[in-house]
Amino acid sequence: MTAKELKQKYIEFFTSKNHTEISGKSLIPENDPTVLFTTAGMHPLVPYILGEEHPGGTRLVNVQKCIRTGDIDEVGDSSHLTFFEMLGNWSLGDYFKEEAISMSWEFLTSPRWLGIDPGQLAVTVFQGDDDSPRDETSAALWKKLGIPEDRIYYLPKEDNWWGPPGQTGPCGPDTEMFIDTGIPGTEKSRPGISDGKWLEIWNDVFMQYRKTEDGSFENMDRKCVDTGMGVERTVAILQGKKSVYETELFQPIIAAIEKLSGRSYASSEDEGDRSIRVITDHVRTATFILGDDAAVSPSNLGQGYILRRLIRRAIRHGMKLGLEKAFMAELSSIVIDVYKDFYPELADRREKIQHELIMEEEKFLKTLRKGEHEFEKMLPNLLKGSKRIIPGRLAFKLYDTYGFPLELTRELAGEHGFDVDVEGFDEAFKKHQEKSKMDTNASFKGGLADHGEATTALHTATHLLHTALRQVLGEHVAQKGSNITTERLRFDFSHPEKMSPEEIAKVEEIVNRQIERDLPISYTSMTLEEARNSGAIALFGDKYDEVVKVYSIGDFSKEVCGGPHVEHTGALGRFKIKKEQSSSQGVRRIKAVLIR
Repeated sequence: MTAKELKQKYIEFFTSKNHTEISGKSLIPENDPTVLFTTAGMHPLVPYILGEEHPGGTRLVNVQKCIRTGDIDEVGDSSHLTFFEMLGNWSLGDYFKEEAISMSWEFLTSPRWLGIDPGQLAVTVFQGDDDSPRDETSAALWKKLGIPEDRIYYLPKEDNWWGPPGQTGPCGPDTEMFIDTGIPGTEKSRPGISDGKWLEIWNDVFMQYRKTEDGSFENMDRKCVDTGMGVERTVAILQGKKSVYETELFQPIIAAIEKLSGRSYASSEDEGDRSIRVITDHVRTATFILGDDAAVSPSNLGQGYILRRLIRRAIRHGMKLGLEKAFMAELSSIVIDVYKDFYPELADRREKIQHELIMEEEKFLKTLRKGEHEFEKMLPNLLKGSKRIIPGRLAFKLYDTYGFPLELTRELAGEHGFDVDVEGFDEAFKKHQEKSKMDTNASFKGGLADHGEATTALHTATHLLHTALRQVLGEHVAQKGSNITTERLRFDFSHPEKMSPEEIAKVEEIVNRQIERDLPISYTSMTLEEARNSGAIALFGDKYDEVVKVYSIGDFSKEVCGGPHVEHTGALGRFKIKKEQSSSQGVRRIKAVLIR
């Protein structure tokens, strides 16, 4: 079964079970600063899990693009990926454990659907702790369906609990389904142990709690179900492949790398094969980030930093394979061709994607030349010493300040008879990671994931700001992304030049006038065509569900949005723009606050 067929079957199965198919959302969480990327299928649906009404109803199904970069340095083995597609079905206060587990079993084992032999399957359930009891309900349901007791495993929270996606939000116990690969395991083999014998194929999460800011768990008003099945891993299992890289999603990219490098891929742990996997994964992820609605470009901050890191890591591994010319744009074109039927926006943005990759490769080559120059400047002092060792702190300075890879420092050092203190480099790198993690936690605290009063107010203010910008600058203005913390809003929009002080003051004046008018805020569910005809603001070239929510702020603003919002503008306080600056080419950025 191909990835295309798996996605089609999944959607067909759940729509036959009265689920509404909804579109996947952006890789960049629009209003949740607790994470840089959409990390799971449930992430864009958090407001609806917490109580917002979804225009598609209470039963939903979709395919969601996801990115996880927490273990980016592990990418290169046979299983880790940074970008993946997640199949998900959702119950928003509709069905719960019995129906979710029954449907999972039917889709996995029925000959009409995946047709997996029930004898190959095992499951895990939550063993319970002080926050939530042992999940005997799920275990009993699995037994009823035919899973023998010795293939039902009770595991702790680190294995069988999901969420919240940020510091607070919806969460709950889960039950996971595993398939026996037939690979001989150890005596301790069981689902949840990574020895190759058991692979997770599906996960049903029972969202019944909400984690609060003090770390406690409270019952949610309505119980929800969030399930997830990874496309890449499931396809590899169904095709009997040892690795996701052996499937049709990756093989065309690998074949192109083989042709460019003259190296053959053998699916081994050889360094050359590892480099081919790194390049394949990273060019795929970079292509999807650059082709996303949010218009992220390589930079030194946030999502742009991750994008830059992915591109440059791929280039470094290309150097290991002997690739001396730019290659990322050529490979991205293959990624686009693999996915363009399901994600036509990639083909529409092909030129932009390739332009960004070419520019970043050129910048990185300049960076490498600068790093070599800095190394040469260090060399005279190093030669004065008695030890032929380059201190780890200096090697890290080349890496951190100039982006110069450690392996290239070691190569240059070897040419001059030096070794590099790798342990010292690793220590400096670890301190840098810890500081970055602290800075990230400080920068991305709060968020709409918990529907806080401050974030809800700031999100509402972005609607007023968007309309005011269009009135002052022109109707070419369109939202290109936003990020909201409890302290401020950040709003990116299309505009070719820096705003004048007069324009900024005029926008502030318009927004505050609407706040003073204390306009009522309401929403109506309508079709996308009706929203377009009504004059609602939306990026209509992007993916939307057939039925959308259109929020109106009095007679001033009408915009397609998922919410949440305050009930009237008088609750916002005074709006103040703190900074207007460039975000990327043709995109400006405003940072603003509400003063109460």
